Amino acid sequence: MRVVEAEEVGRLLVYPDLVDALEAAFRGQVVTPVRHHHPVARAGEPDAMLLLMPAWDDVSTGFDGDPMIGIKIVNVVPGNAARGKASVVGSYLLMSGVTGEPVAMMDGSRLTLRRTAAASALAARTLARPDAARLVMVGAGALAPHLIEAHASVRPIREVAVWNHRPEKAVALAESLAGRPYRVTAVTDLAAAVAEADIVSAATLSSEPVIRGAWLKPGSHVDLVGAFTPAMRESDNEAVRRARVFVDTRGGALKEAGDIVRPIADGVITAADVVADLFDLCRGTDPGRRGADEITLFKSVGTALEDLAAARLVWSRVAGA
Repeated sequence: MRVVEAEEVGRLLVYPDLVDALEAAFRGQVVTPVRHHHPVARAGEPDAMLLLMPAWDDVSTGFDGDPMIGIKIVNVVPGNAARGKASVVGSYLLMSGVTGEPVAMMDGSRLTLRRTAAASALAARTLARPDAARLVMVGAGALAPHLIEAHASVRPIREVAVWNHRPEKAVALAESLAGRPYRVTAVTDLAAAVAEADIVSAATLSSEPVIRGAWLKPGSHVDLVGAFTPAMRESDNEAVRRARVFVDTRGGALKEAGDIVRPIADGVITAADVVADLFDLCRGTDPGRRGADEITLFKSVGTALEDLAAARLVWSRVAGA
């Protein structure tokens, strides 16, 4: 069994190759059972949580190729903050779909960052304008540089504005991306930046809207990644009302995404107003953007299908080396 560390995972999962791999997976047939949550009691600190996210190729549909089985194993350990360690630790186990034998154990954290950004770029391929050149990155955490890189791999991004509730983090991120083909600057006026943006990407842990629908210009695309529970949201009701709404998976977004769940609860939209998911977009059953002035909004919460597609790409390059 091959062990693939974080640095190698990041090196092998390049954009737009990873975006192509996700597109193929959403067109194909992958079984993704409901994510498992298991509380783990801890003495003298908050309980941990063990998350299990399995997926496998559905060979009953005439799957063409070498079938694989994969499972992402994530431990959320709040007590790690006091130890100076990351609170979220993950690994990905990839196995043969024929024999069940393990073939690789991969760093799950880097794999998750890369595949999450790739899913946003996959949506942007059909939802963002082909000439989208200005990107606003809301949030400056671990996912932000991956989102910037992924979007720039599928659209002709020339200018990136980074905003964060702690301005010094936005400055640090902008400085770390110096020398890229696009110019990256930190901004403090989010409303003004959004008003000029072709793509607005958000990866925050906000429980209240940070993106206002009134700021969005015609033709813009909104990419919401950070809020992953019904109690969290990054956009207000006006943003959802003005946009045609798309999601990564209907089952996940309609249950877990506050940016979708709360506007539905408020009567701003209904579940039927979610136009399409990535399965529809990748299979061509929905064309995505319909016009240059249309505002589109994409909300993702993640799916084990994306993990399997990313792990398969890593393995194909490791095994072929």
